[in-house]
Amino acid sequence: MRFPLVPALLVATAALATPSLVTAQGAPQTIQLTKVDVVKVSTGYRASKVIGSSVVNDAGDTVGKVDEIIVGPDGKAPFVVLSVGGFLGIGDRLIALPYEQMRTDGKKIVLPGATKESLKGLPEFKYAS
Repeated sequence: MRFPLVPALLVATAALATPSLVTAQGAPQTIQLTKVDVVKVSTGYRASKVIGSSVVNDAGDTVGKVDEIIVGPDGKAPFVVLSVGGFLGIGDRLIALPYEQMRTDGKKIVLPGATKESLKGLPEFKYAS
């Protein structure tokens, strides 16, 4: 009795066991996937929940509001765009800071050492069109 599917299954299994090469514009590239600790990731902060949140300083004073989170061009370092000054969105100014400068304290986003005046003194951020 012959089993014609066995050689095909062996070839398919061997193909799955080898790293896959992807050709992009003629140059072979290897795709490397990384396992992520999904439990740790699930306890993080979703950008959709952070955007619109108030940012406070060490004293608990509100110094701005998160307008946006932007991933840098290198794809690694996120930046936060804060809306500072103004009243009810009128006269506010946008600034950008590395996300790593902020910390979370429970449900609060804290920017240690910040004041409204010090943030207003930073260069204004404008979104690229």
